[in-house]
Amino acid sequence: MAKHERGLRFQPSGGSRAPQVPTGKKQRLTIERLANDGRGIAFVEGRTWFVIGALAGEEVEARVLGAHGKVVEARTERVLVPSELRRPAPCVHAGRCGGCSVQHVPHDEQLALKQRMLAEQLSRVAGVEPEQWAAPLSGPEFGYRRRARVAVRWDQKAKKLEVGFRAVGSQDIIAIGDCPVLVQPLQPIMTQLPDMLRRLSKPQALGHVELFAGSSLAVLLRHMAPLSDADLTILKDFCAAHQAQLWLHGEGEPQPVDRGQTLGYRLPTWDLDLAYRPGDFIQVNAGVNEAMIAQALQWLAPQPEERVLDLFCGLGNFALPLAQRVREVVAVEGVQTMVDRAAANAVSNNLHNTAFFQADLSQPLEGAQWIGEGFSAVLLDPPRDGAYEVVRKLASLGARRLVYVSCNPATLARDTVELIKQGYRLKRAGILDMFPQTAHVEAMALFEASQDGLSD
Repeated sequence: MAKHERGLRFQPSGGSRAPQVPTGKKQRLTIERLANDGRGIAFVEGRTWFVIGALAGEEVEARVLGAHGKVVEARTERVLVPSELRRPAPCVHAGRCGGCSVQHVPHDEQLALKQRMLAEQLSRVAGVEPEQWAAPLSGPEFGYRRRARVAVRWDQKAKKLEVGFRAVGSQDIIAIGDCPVLVQPLQPIMTQLPDMLRRLSKPQALGHVELFAGSSLAVLLRHMAPLSDADLTILKDFCAAHQAQLWLHGEGEPQPVDRGQTLGYRLPTWDLDLAYRPGDFIQVNAGVNEAMIAQALQWLAPQPEERVLDLFCGLGNFALPLAQRVREVVAVEGVQTMVDRAAANAVSNNLHNTAFFQADLSQPLEGAQWIGEGFSAVLLDPPRDGAYEVVRKLASLGARRLVYVSCNPATLARDTVELIKQGYRLKRAGILDMFPQTAHVEAMALFEASQDGLSD
């Protein structure tokens, strides 16, 4: 009997393959709906087009950024028939800068889009809806970002230093003189930064620049060759004029030029100050971060006699406010330097009922010394990969309440499946608008043990 041929690598004789859509091609499209990441979706000749900067119901002229098989990625060049929802983009760089992808969408519609994205993932992947939807946590839609990385690259052909943010769909750098999402104290630094960097003697040796606003302003420069005394003077004078710290990142770890300087941010509701260093993870939106902590504490409802577990604790952003409410907080983080800084933050804030441990939380929890007597409640704030290995064993810790803070609805939904298997139910969920003007979704979910008890 003849063997059936499947998965042919090449077209059979006499067949034809549809030509690939070339990069740069312009195409008129009718947008059918929005994708989960805020891009418009159109269909032409059997291909699915994902179009940055387009809204459902619009007719647009789009330029191809790239194509693979039946999928074409494109950017809106002209809006021929606009949606009633469309607003003029507040930033002059919208559509070219890759930082803010949904500026053309009113803020309330941005929130609705993110809510739909979260609901769709929970429904499709986990087959659940929370018993209660929480109102979105949001703050000002502009002037919120307290940390930013500025791209710097020497163009050898043009003999010019490019300074700005990465372009949408490419590695090009868009010159940015004014960024509306930066907090106001960083705006003058951003505006004057390119001219200052171009005065340095070895621009081809510059890496990137990071800007910080917290208890102090700071400018960090990544450089691949030693700086001359003249260059160092230019940098120091620039930072002094903006009342900002200067940090340098050459070989080794970033260091402040003035060894006595430190960076930090304040949580005024809890009268806490947290120190950090460039490279440490901090939430870029101070207002939403504070509202997020308050909501997490409200949902978790920690009691004075309880022992609470904080997983992926970072610098202690949740652990320290929790420690003010409970008998003991055990906090776990994967990076030892972050564990050390979180422990130091607890001591500097006169909190002595905390214990910090380093552990690889992508691995099973069996045998961890910090589990001890178990926990009444758990808070976890994992990275985009989620916390699958961790949530598989949470029921064994005895926790009746669990607050899960997520920066990826897809992995939250995946982990929800596992939590439900263990006997938890999804009581409440809602979005956190940590990054207005983008389609990035953060969320919070409250799980409680069902009346039937937890599985082993």
